[in-house]
Amino acid sequence: MSVKVDPSGTRSVQVEVEVPGTPEEVWAAIATGPGITAWFVPTRCDEKEGGQVVCSFGPGMDSASTITQWQPPLKFVAEGDLGMPGSPKMATEWSVEARAGGKCLVRVVHSLFASTDDWDNQLTGTEEGWPTYFRILRLYLEHFKGQACSSMQFVGFSGESEDAAWKKAGGALGLLGVKKDQTWSAPAGLPRLGGVVDATGVGSHANTVLLRLDTPAPGTAYIGAFSCAGMVMVSMSVYLYGNAAKAAVERDQAAWQAWMGEHFPAPQM
Repeated sequence: MSVKVDPSGTRSVQVEVEVPGTPEEVWAAIATGPGITAWFVPTRCDEKEGGQVVCSFGPGMDSASTITQWQPPLKFVAEGDLGMPGSPKMATEWSVEARAGGKCLVRVVHSLFASTDDWDNQLTGTEEGWPTYFRILRLYLEHFKGQACSSMQFVGFSGESEDAAWKKAGGALGLLGVKKDQTWSAPAGLPRLGGVVDATGVGSHANTVLLRLDTPAPGTAYIGAFSCAGMVMVSMSVYLYGNAAKAAVERDQAAWQAWMGEHFPAPQM
């Protein structure tokens, strides 16, 4: 993974993944609000040139961009910024390419309109975050294509290092040292949540675990500690599908929010 610089000075990174589905099915997953919400973060998408894409990464952490190209089911481009004071503009291009065997290649290219390398760390951080979310996208299209998603998104903050924050969060949840395909369930006293470990983090996302859930409904969960813009955030994203999903979220969301608030409260402003 590396930042590419074109002759004009524009800096870019690119990530891609092969997923099952027709271009129309894949487009519904990457270019509509309900589709993006089903594997990434709660999102509103206006689905037209000039419309807005607004992704919510937590309370007060919305990222908004404007759609400048809209070519369903093949490509759209949205322009915004990195969400930090003084950050340059960034264009994000999503494309869908049909492949043999009922599959498609999804590609995202982030192009940063900057003439220096001052923002390269943020650009590479964005790049390094996509592989796990693309894994969730693939699981969604393999097993839950077209199903409505009931999701829970929780974000907390820590004044400690990322490693220390993960040791606290992972220890409290019984996730420290887990291995791929290991069975896991939330400790006693927490809402029922369980399944198997799909993957553990590596590199700059080492303090993370991706779970394939079967309780309280089929789905996935992505839990970890992340360094972001000088802060350490603890994040828990749960994506549930099927008939039992909505009721499970309505029943369990407040308890999980209370757990996050107790262990990793938002900083006082």
